[in-house]
Amino acid sequence: QVQLVESGGGLVQPGESLRLSCAASSRNTFFFNDVAWYRQAPGKERAWVATHSVNRERSYADSVKGRFRIDRDDHGNTAYLDMNNLNTEDTATYYCNLIHLGVWGQGTQVTVSS
Repeated sequence: QVQLVESGGGLVQPGESLRLSCAASSRNTFFFNDVAWYRQAPGKERAWVATHSVNRERSYADSVKGRFRIDRDDHGNTAYLDMNNLNTEDTATYYCNLIHLGVWGQGTQVTVSS
């Protein structure tokens, strides 16, 4: 079973940007599997953020559309979530997910605060 490891989280001010990474333990993972990002804010349920399909189709939750972009690298080893114009409502633990395999990473914390 492939494993996923998220990284790139941190503390930023409103309006700033972050790039989250999701590294797969197996090569070409994201050429053969759809990947999604989810997030869970304190006291809230885990929510879907974005999806990138094997044929490069992208979809986003309304709350992040136009601000976030999901992508993968040219070797299919890493998926990304580029987050722009962050606000305090984006504060959450972010997880990547291989949709059809049900594989999750451990999460990376994003805190947006002034």
